[in-house]
Amino acid sequence: MSYFAAAVVRGRSGWAATELDLHDAADVDEVADLLRDTDPGADVSLMFVESDDAYLVVMRLDEGEDLRIFGSDSAFADESRLGKLLLSDVEVPVVEIDEAEPTDDDEDRPAADPAADPVGDADLLADLGVSAHKLLALCATDGLLPADVTAEVCQAIGCGDEVEELRES
Repeated sequence: MSYFAAAVVRGRSGWAATELDLHDAADVDEVADLLRDTDPGADVSLMFVESDDAYLVVMRLDEGEDLRIFGSDSAFADESRLGKLLLSDVEVPVVEIDEAEPTDDDEDRPAADPAADPVGDADLLADLGVSAHKLLALCATDGLLPADVTAEVCQAIGCGDEVEELRES
């Protein structure tokens, strides 16, 4: 299984991105600790985990607390150790696909794919400019890989250059 895990943290000097190795993590709390340790003083800490060009998990810590998780498809938990590690404690989405309110920016996007089964908190990036509807629609857009979704989300929240530089290094 191949994956890419990027920690993106916003501190006093702006956004910074770091690649993380999750191979030795035993549970989601250890993954949260890795994210927290990236910059313990960060206001917002995000982690984007892309796996096998099929799955995306977004994790968020605010001031190092209150872990929130979104997964693009619950099947990830059934198909890999990493998926189970990240999504085993995540339940039904806080915002259902049909309940996610579209914004003006979302109107050009297709509706979410009914075959996908997103889990967790789809609204975890709303205050950063990515609504639940937009996140769900991006994950369900035919032809967009998890890396494409991450790139578009990061551009929208203002850390696209940092993540792009990380990928290129």
